[in-house]
Amino acid sequence: MLHPKKTKFRKFRKGRIKGIENKVYNPNYGVFGVKSLSSGRINSQQIESIRKLLVRKMQKSGSISFKIYPSQPVTSKPQEVRMGKGKGFLKYWCFPVKSGRLLFEIQGVNVFFARELTNIIRSKLPLAIKIVKYI
Repeated sequence: MLHPKKTKFRKFRKGRIKGIENKVYNPNYGVFGVKSLSSGRINSQQIESIRKLLVRKMQKSGSISFKIYPSQPVTSKPQEVRMGKGKGFLKYWCFPVKSGRLLFEIQGVNVFFARELTNIIRSKLPLAIKIVKYI
């Protein structure tokens, strides 16, 4: 799965995902973009499954660029373990997504095919998404 080669700390604090994205919200390279309407976490397994589905569906008709990469570790303790004794083991890597964040850019396809691709992506993500067009 996707994860960074090296981080400053092994375990991060959880943090809160609040507010609206104000940096990456319009497509730059592609014609269509997939934008999140709600906030949450996307883990590396979800990103990889979306990548595989899109590559299989698009074949050689267009290109995809990902604007997200899992960079935050999430830890958890096993069930029925008493309080204390440390933070817990690394469970998975995720990317915290604010509402309004551009997740993917799609280039080289028509509108109908882009809508079909967003329906595929919608089934794999825990967030509400919509398709945006580059002006």
